[in-house]
Amino acid sequence: MSSVEFEPLVRTIELPDMVAYAGATWDWHRLHYDSAYLAGRGLDRPVVDGQVFGAYLAIALRGWFGPEAVVTALSFRFKNLVFAGETIRCVGVPARMDAGIAEVDLRVEVVGDGRVAVAPASATVRLP
Repeated sequence: MSSVEFEPLVRTIELPDMVAYAGATWDWHRLHYDSAYLAGRGLDRPVVDGQVFGAYLAIALRGWFGPEAVVTALSFRFKNLVFAGETIRCVGVPARMDAGIAEVDLRVEVVGDGRVAVAPASATVRLP
């Protein structure tokens, strides 16, 4: 297939976004909001919940393929921590498309320092 990337999805993840996600998923681990807990572990900012990257990748896929597209499989591996206030870029490259199914290679990068937050990652999407 092509090595041309889709238009990246870029988002800055702020603490209020993280609290909203924690409330929606009932994941209140102190690593994501508690300054004293973080300081005791040598961290100066809250760590973004790793599962949020799956949500951002799904948002990116729906943006690339349309709101009627259905993500039927999504897998990803964490590479680096991402902290509150950092901006991420979700990147996708089509790997295969046929018979109404698209397979996409994905990654999530931290804007500014080039750190890879999530890779390898991939998705299968049923097209409308």
